[in-house]
Amino acid sequence: MLKPHPLKGPNKFKLGVFSMNADGGLAMTTAPERWRARWDDNLNAARIADRAGMEFLLPIARWRGFGGVTHAREWSFETFTWAAGLATATENIALFMTVHVPLVHPLQAAKALATVDHISGGRAGLNIVCGWNPDEFAMFGQTVGERTYDQAEEWITIIERAYKSREPFDFAGDFYDLKGVVSRPASLQAPRPVTMNAAFGAPGRNYAARHCDYLFSTFSEISEGRAHVVDIAGRAAEVGRDVGVYTVCHVVCRETQQEAEDYYRRYALELADQGAVDEHMKKKKEFAHSHDEKAFTEYRQRFAGGAGTYPLVGTPEKIVDDLIRIMEQGYAGAALSFVNYTYELPFFCDRVLPLMRQAGLRMN
Repeated sequence: MLKPHPLKGPNKFKLGVFSMNADGGLAMTTAPERWRARWDDNLNAARIADRAGMEFLLPIARWRGFGGVTHAREWSFETFTWAAGLATATENIALFMTVHVPLVHPLQAAKALATVDHISGGRAGLNIVCGWNPDEFAMFGQTVGERTYDQAEEWITIIERAYKSREPFDFAGDFYDLKGVVSRPASLQAPRPVTMNAAFGAPGRNYAARHCDYLFSTFSEISEGRAHVVDIAGRAAEVGRDVGVYTVCHVVCRETQQEAEDYYRRYALELADQGAVDEHMKKKKEFAHSHDEKAFTEYRQRFAGGAGTYPLVGTPEKIVDDLIRIMEQGYAGAALSFVNYTYELPFFCDRVLPLMRQAGLRMN
């Protein structure tokens, strides 16, 4: 019998590792210990998270970096093959694949996704991204269209129908005109592996309400987080669905608050890759619309430290207090990034997870 997907497990607040398939993770820093994202690095970090009982590994889909002296995120592993490789080296953790809808044909995605679901024994997940970076799309000879979520509607419909149908079928839409479609094997999970989408604007959230199990959203202050949860809950309720809401954070966890704050200042201010930060913030603000305005005007350090995500900086006790506050806003979990995953994940797992269990956020 197929075990429940890790994101459907018993822990009240789920935890994942985000962006370790790309150099730097989410940090844009010249610190010498910055994440290099070699394959052995990814393998070690995945095993640490798996043994600790964390629920998921979530990669970014990146085809072009943001420049600067580090060529930030230019080195990154393709996410389907990355997940397949890590599936054989882990036992319980979920393995997400992130895909830009306009750049990957739905039947290619269906076959690759099902393959990883079989390799992992039903632990696969799909992060559906429509894309926002025109420079990356230009590498493929494409432009970022205005109807990307309309295309995503057809895209996921084709995948679900391909898994369900026992006979070849034709599909005629605005974006795909397909004849005699088949895709076997279907995924182990039915009707498809769990899906997520990261969206701040209305089109993306409406899409998540109709087609995703989970939505990832950012906030500038924890107290502002509930509004996002209420918003997606309302959109999902209108179509008779329930969508879990997650957030993304970057972590600096140390024995003392001063030590954590000093290190955060060092890597994200003193050693920030300013050229990469400028390029990333410019592109995000102009094309992605993934953060509220305050994130761009008041929190430059957060973009160097973790791509504009919320900072969890402090002692293990302080970080648990912040996670409790995030959960109280209605969030089901968080994806976490670190300056160096293999250096910092063990301390996080050894010191923070037991405190989360004591606080009732986790059972294991």
